[in-house]
Amino acid sequence: MIRTRRRSEIPFKLLSVLLRYPDERLVGARDEIAAAVEALPRTPQRGALEQFLAYLAANDQSELEQRYVETFDLRRRSGMYLTYYVHGDTRKRGMALLSLKRLYAAAGLELLSGELPDYLPLVLEFAALAPSGAGETLLREYRPSLELLRANLRDGGSPYADLLDALCDGLPRLSAVEREHVRKLAEAGPPEEQVGLQPFAPPEVMPTEARV
Repeated sequence: MIRTRRRSEIPFKLLSVLLRYPDERLVGARDEIAAAVEALPRTPQRGALEQFLAYLAANDQSELEQRYVETFDLRRRSGMYLTYYVHGDTRKRGMALLSLKRLYAAAGLELLSGELPDYLPLVLEFAALAPSGAGETLLREYRPSLELLRANLRDGGSPYADLLDALCDGLPRLSAVEREHVRKLAEAGPPEEQVGLQPFAPPEVMPTEARV
């Protein structure tokens, strides 16, 4: 589940795994994940992952599941769908989702989970498998979304903020222009469209099933 050749200093595959719903499979792999983290170079990213693993080890599965749902499923401000932060539920978001799906298809990554293609663990899965540099390029494109998610998780006291720290701190530093963009997005919130959207994404990128 976690043995993937590392293509950069950012452990994309580990982050993808840890940001997913903490089901029985993930909880049962805690020791394996901890060993993979221990094998990483001693960097701030590794330290952030170790901090999150302490949370993972200290709670049973039901507690982990409940907190995950409360954090990501019940709060739109900390959802893991990256296009929402910059496009809201608008037609532009639909086109961004379609663009992501085509990007994954070109890289040979097939979407099987029923999730939308902007779901952060899927984006990280792509980053782990894509040609060198392609994943980081995509993450830099959605850096404002990542920073907003990180800030909202940190404000809410979520241990998942450690994982966003590991991701964002491994990317190039924000420029002054990028910081201003993030600030304006945080103040204004996701854009809204005054006309109806049926649906907000093209049918070909809508999920076929939901997590139970």
